[in-house]
Amino acid sequence: MDTQHRLAPSPEGPGRVLRGVDRLERWPGADGLIDALRALVRAAPLGAARDVLHGRWLGHPVHPLLVQVPIGTWLSAAVLDVLPGHRRGARVLIATGLAAAGPAAVSGWTDWAELPKEQQRVGLVHAAGNITAVALYAASFSARCRGRTARGKALGLAGLCAVSAGGALGGHLAYRQAAGANHAEQVPHIVGRGWHTVGDVADFPVGEAVRRHVGEVPVMVVREAGGGVRVLADRCSHMAGPLSDGEIADGCVRCPWHGSVFRLADGWNVRGPATAPQPAFDTRITDGRLDVRLRDVTGSSGSTGSTGSTGSTADAA
Repeated sequence: MDTQHRLAPSPEGPGRVLRGVDRLERWPGADGLIDALRALVRAAPLGAARDVLHGRWLGHPVHPLLVQVPIGTWLSAAVLDVLPGHRRGARVLIATGLAAAGPAAVSGWTDWAELPKEQQRVGLVHAAGNITAVALYAASFSARCRGRTARGKALGLAGLCAVSAGGALGGHLAYRQAAGANHAEQVPHIVGRGWHTVGDVADFPVGEAVRRHVGEVPVMVVREAGGGVRVLADRCSHMAGPLSDGEIADGCVRCPWHGSVFRLADGWNVRGPATAPQPAFDTRITDGRLDVRLRDVTGSSGSTGSTGSTGSTADAA
């Protein structure tokens, strides 16, 4: 078979399906609609509920958890549809899925509005597939309630196909495009143990974020007026935005890309859309030079995190 016409990937390259999704990421045709929808979602008066919908309280996006209910109930209804004597059970499952689809959609749109354009393009089609599924299942439920069981089953099967296609695109978003993933998770795995010198303290202006590197890892350094120094991993855990380009205020840094706020003292994600904190570094000043060490999240390192000492400090690593 011609490799250009394969549906699935092969050793020769991607198949038609994957090439199509990759083209979708680059297609600007719906960008006007995306911008309008994004502005609408961001303008919604959600208040503190926005972080709840992002899943900051859970430590990761809540949308993948919520979608399990409609997908699971609709799949279960399809199983009952092929068994005799389960009309009422299938109807109840479809109704349950329809009720659960609302909260899942709201959380999904809230996350979607804070994604890069390439992910929003795929996400828009993902949402369209799910909206189609909801419409088909609503029609299926209505038909079943009117006693038109065969029509209801056919509409339910079509809805299952639509939600499956939407789910496949959701998987592409999560696993290939890393939407919702912790983009700072790799830091503890690639930062070397012990202390690392990042520069002379005098080179860091007070109250401003400066980007430096610990090995291959970019870090953000903020020298405080009282002499202390705060250091966080520079790439935002939400979508890897450069925190060193962000605003410093009230002991926090605000990501310039999507507005996540992190506490300088320990990297805690004070406000979303980030659902994971930033890796933080202990600091010491030795003969005028700043040393940093990745902080042990268990707190067993015994360090207070930031020091203004100007003398030599023993390496505790």
